[in-house]
Amino acid sequence: MNYEEIAFTDAVKKLQELHGSRTAYARMEQGHHEDGFTQAEVNFISSRDSFYMASISATGYPYIQHRGGPKGFIKVLDDFTLGLVDFSGNRQYISVGNAVTNARVSLIMMDYPQRARLKLFADMKVVEIADDPGLFKQLDPTDYKHKAERMLVFSVKGYNWNCPQHITPRYTLAEIEAAFAERNGYVKQLEEEIRHLRANDSTDGR
Repeated sequence: MNYEEIAFTDAVKKLQELHGSRTAYARMEQGHHEDGFTQAEVNFISSRDSFYMASISATGYPYIQHRGGPKGFIKVLDDFTLGLVDFSGNRQYISVGNAVTNARVSLIMMDYPQRARLKLFADMKVVEIADDPGLFKQLDPTDYKHKAERMLVFSVKGYNWNCPQHITPRYTLAEIEAAFAERNGYVKQLEEEIRHLRANDSTDGR
């Protein structure tokens, strides 16, 4: 799966030559590329609760969409394939409509606390639920409130891990609560001890 082969067009290569980075990226193009996902990608993708997707309109303009759901809502189906249930939203259907004329998409998955970023090129296929109920059963998140409209299946053509530069760490409410759970528990324990001591002082002073 050679991400660079797709990303580095002739125009891109000329700019790399102009700015002195072409030699390094040429080595990257010719270097080792995994034949499918490794366990690192599987673990990363399986723990995402959102990602960004770019599709291409018939007008030629890209459309960027945020996709979110419960952690693990996008699933690794095999070494080259991802899938998810398309939840009902604002019913604009831009990304799904774009796939009618151009199946090519780009995905960016972020882990803000770890400052990690995985970029993927893929072909997107729209699958109706009635056409593959077995796949729907595999993809549908059971403990998440949603209305399922269809499924999206991504045939990944290349992926690349990006450097952490300029990624500002951001945390979800659940991550913040987990980080402060021990401290909050300790504070609660101290508050209980203070209340107990005050109660004893009040009793002793009678």
